[in-house]
Amino acid sequence: MKGTEEKLAIRQAVVLDLATEDYARTLKLQRELQKLRIDGAIPDCLLVLEHPPTFTLGRAGGADNILVSGDRLYREGIGVYNVERGGDVTYHGPGQLVGYPILDLKNYEQDVHRLVERLEEVLIRTLVAYGITAGRRSGLPGVWVEEAKIASIGLAVTRWVTMHGFALNVHPDLRHFGLINPCGLQGVSMASMSGLLGHQVSLEEVKSRVVEEMAGMFGWEVLQGDHRVEALLRRLGLAARNFRPGWLTVTPPGPGVLESMAGLLERCGLHTVCEGACCPNAAECFALGTATFMILGDTCTRNCRFCSVSKGIPGTPDPGEPLAVAEAVRELGLRHAVITSVTRDDLPDGGAGHFAAMIRAVHRLNPHTTVEVLVPDFQGSEEALAEVLAARPEVLGHNLETVPRLYKRVRPGANYRRSLELLARARELAPGVVTKSGLMVGLGEGFGEVLTVLDDLRAAGCAYITIGQYLQPSTDQLPVHGFIPPELFARYRKECLRRGFKRADCGPLVRSSYHAASPDAPGVGFHAANAASPVEHEKEVSRESM
Repeated sequence: MKGTEEKLAIRQAVVLDLATEDYARTLKLQRELQKLRIDGAIPDCLLVLEHPPTFTLGRAGGADNILVSGDRLYREGIGVYNVERGGDVTYHGPGQLVGYPILDLKNYEQDVHRLVERLEEVLIRTLVAYGITAGRRSGLPGVWVEEAKIASIGLAVTRWVTMHGFALNVHPDLRHFGLINPCGLQGVSMASMSGLLGHQVSLEEVKSRVVEEMAGMFGWEVLQGDHRVEALLRRLGLAARNFRPGWLTVTPPGPGVLESMAGLLERCGLHTVCEGACCPNAAECFALGTATFMILGDTCTRNCRFCSVSKGIPGTPDPGEPLAVAEAVRELGLRHAVITSVTRDDLPDGGAGHFAAMIRAVHRLNPHTTVEVLVPDFQGSEEALAEVLAARPEVLGHNLETVPRLYKRVRPGANYRRSLELLARARELAPGVVTKSGLMVGLGEGFGEVLTVLDDLRAAGCAYITIGQYLQPSTDQLPVHGFIPPELFARYRKECLRRGFKRADCGPLVRSSYHAASPDAPGVGFHAANAASPVEHEKEVSRESM
């Protein structure tokens, strides 16, 4: 059982992007961080940066492997340091990405050789992502491209906590390697990514990719800082840049895309949750001619601390809104329409009657369109839920959003059990309607807590699930606790399917209605006019998931 728990655990790490920093100051930082990690005072850390031209001599290093005099080194501006890592002499300099993982190996099999293999694999995967085939050479730690070395690895371990690390040649001045026998190897050739590819490679992009591979390899949630680490940086006079993962990069929309959709919405007098909640996928969905309609106004009566939709006293529901949405669905040619709302605790039925009218209007005007509604909790009213279900939506969604422990901080006006009961009751009242829920991660939840929520949802009969990264819409909402890498989302999806969910969309940019009607595997395809609905493909998706 213990082995299984460790395999499923998500560990936490802080990434410190130091940009370009002096070697001596960075070495002092590493040593201080190592002490704090040995004491258990901080989580694992990863330093990523460039150095000014520097030679370092490891424990096996001989000064005779530096092939030039001290005067020449002085003229070249190259510093020399004797350090506690393994290996011989190596070079650090501009254009080379250096990574220093401060890891407690008691959490990673207590095996230094295995750690070296994992670091090599991180770098190999990074290179493969750029189209460079790389590998290992027996007895020679590091990463090689045929006979040339492109990355070096050297570690120091004290009481099972590591320091020092790896260096990947992105676009350094390779002539400096000619001043030494790199890693003590006479006549060895050195390679760089830019040299192999024939064009300049962005070190910042490579840095982000390496962090992604590290997070996936070691099962990290990348934390947004740690106060003890930050205090140490201040004491040493160092500064680290906030790290935002490259896997959250969104392609900007083409010209006119946002304006075109905005024109349609304004013409019909409609709102979308895409805009109201600052969804990162709004441009992609608008470009593909779809949106999640937000009904009952744009002002919410709840004060969920993750959401940027306006809070306050809403206006009177627009009786013409159902027809307007139905006409917009027809104009967009949608086969699957997704409709949500602000929470309307001020209305006697919580807006259930408006939802029902909306579903009927869309079906009446678009007889071949399936309808998915994402409803609030109606304050636990079974009558309100029954009214929505009586209109026969094909999918009824209600998001649990987070784990029970975080409800008071994240959803102070909601109740976990009440939300879970709504989904269970929906299955009882309308067995033919697919039920769906969604979760955000990166708010401070534990992996095991998420698995418990998945178990609760399956017990309630929930068939579809989405899990996505929480992103802070503005400074008024809760900050991100940590970033979850794509590989861990893949683990979440596997756990969902293992529990019997018929569909599981899990990924950093997944939202509850993202690719809602895609008949393909999660994240592939889109609900365009000629795409079938998820209801039509439920059996097919289930087979693929198995």
